[in-house]
Amino acid sequence: MKTTVYSTHKFEAPYLMKANDGKHHLKLLEVRLTEETTVLAKGSKTVSLFTGDDASENVLKKLKTIGVENIALRSAGFNHVDLAAATELDIKVARVPAYSPYAIAEHTMALILALNRKLIRAHNRVREQNFSLNGLTGFDLNGKTVGVIGTGKIGSVLVKILHGFGCNILVHDVVENKGLINNYDVSYTDCKTICKQSDIITLHIPLKASTKHLIDKKHISFMKPGVMLINTSRGGLVDTKAVIEGLKSRKIGYFGMDVYEEEEGLFFEDHSDDILQDDVIARLMTFNNVLITSHQAFLTETALTNIADTTIYNLDCFEKQTISENEVTIE
Repeated sequence: MKTTVYSTHKFEAPYLMKANDGKHHLKLLEVRLTEETTVLAKGSKTVSLFTGDDASENVLKKLKTIGVENIALRSAGFNHVDLAAATELDIKVARVPAYSPYAIAEHTMALILALNRKLIRAHNRVREQNFSLNGLTGFDLNGKTVGVIGTGKIGSVLVKILHGFGCNILVHDVVENKGLINNYDVSYTDCKTICKQSDIITLHIPLKASTKHLIDKKHISFMKPGVMLINTSRGGLVDTKAVIEGLKSRKIGYFGMDVYEEEEGLFFEDHSDDILQDDVIARLMTFNNVLITSHQAFLTETALTNIADTTIYNLDCFEKQTISENEVTIE
């Protein structure tokens, strides 16, 4: 099957080619899918999209016009796809529901540790031959209360890691995981309680209308002074301007982010020779208690292998006109 792969990155191309093993004709493009670039998929029955691609209604209509019948997402999230429009246009959509929850959970833990022990600042000092320890004091994670919002695959793995550090763990989800309660002594509660009682808060829920800007000015006002906030899930879960105000007032003592609400066209690309146009992220970059990574939490060999394998499996299902276990439907 001829498939146009949008937003192909150098780090993933070898994994896709290995998983494909010559089965499908893959047209690898570095450009994002937009209304203007839909024409590049002409002649393909399927397009493969990454997190920053635009699969809104108008884009889907243009894809349908040129003969596209299927979308193979190379991500677990699908908030960038208008599923209602895809259903109306009879365009099938499949995703990669689980590629490595360990990758995301471990990166989350890395952000927590790096912020707490001020590793970036310490590293930069030593490179300048400054071996002073002043200003580098952290805290023991043992005994601290951590709020995990979302106990799906990723959140559950993080709970296990945090339990190993001796943390008290509060969690929130619409569905309770009895295994976490029985094995890791977690307590399910509401978001307001998590904000009030947690020393560290980390997000692991999907982005939808009900969760957009879950962390806003109101929820930040409930938080402990000096709280650590981590987001490795979806940028839109956080009202970034409210977080900046929280950082300025010192209500938020640390902020780690791997995702950003306005990351399209910014993350995954080299802008080192450009003038940064985004004033919000530019302001975040001025805080020495903020650590930003550019949507790299998933970036492990295991995850890339699983993403590629599942993507090619979904292409196989499209070609055979069989139902993929990874097909996305409207809830």
